[in-house]
Amino acid sequence: MANQAESKKISVNSTISLKGIVKAIFNDTIHVQIGGKIITLPTSDFTLDKPAQ
Repeated sequence: MANQAESKKISVNSTISLKGIVKAIFNDTIHVQIGGKIITLPTSDFTLDKPAQ
């Protein structure tokens, strides 16, 4: 019999790729249409390359 006191932990760290249409870009958010929904993503979730000055 399995020991009931033993808890099993599962962790998943994966990346998914979704294709969407960028509808708007603001200073701190990007609005993307995926299917029939528009979702808002904070720009802090992306690593954006800044041009060298």
